[in-house]
Amino acid sequence: MAYNFFAFMDRMKYIKRWQLMRSVREENIMEHSQQVAMFTHALAVINNKVFGGNADAEKAVLYAVYHECGEVMTGDLPTPVKYFNDFIRGAYKNIEDKACDKLLSTLPEEIRDDFETNVKPDAESIEYKLMKAADRLAAYVKCLEELRCGNNEFKKAKKSIEKDLHARNLREVEYFFEKFIPSYELTLDELDGIV
Repeated sequence: MAYNFFAFMDRMKYIKRWQLMRSVREENIMEHSQQVAMFTHALAVINNKVFGGNADAEKAVLYAVYHECGEVMTGDLPTPVKYFNDFIRGAYKNIEDKACDKLLSTLPEEIRDDFETNVKPDAESIEYKLMKAADRLAAYVKCLEELRCGNNEFKKAKKSIEKDLHARNLREVEYFFEKFIPSYELTLDELDGIV
């Protein structure tokens, strides 16, 4: 018997983000998930090495890898719609949960548990909180990229996301902002030290 899980996962590259916004460069949830995984790893390392925490970096990264997988069945609902009110937020969360259950059912039963812990993570864990912050950092970096290209469509989103990130009161996020975000304003020549 053939199982469809990874064929579904491969379809992440077809799900576009920022559907309501005009983008200079389109982004899909597969590439977004890879960036979130990198940022999540960074935040977990910062948690452990800089602030003496005990985040499980591998678990956090796996949460990031799979954090958008339900969208292969639901599509990417735009943020203003998803969070319009508590009723819609709750209803969409329910739909996402059902999509994740359906997706997990496309795995052989003997390995399903190992994926379920990543597809449906512990939302109270530090690893999940770091992954959610990394998800927002990726959105913030997308705003910086679009603004750098002269696309003011992302001006309000940048402000809103930055406010949300700082409101999380995570030292790891503040460290990332201080040490890494300024580089996103540089050109390739400036990054390379040529200029």
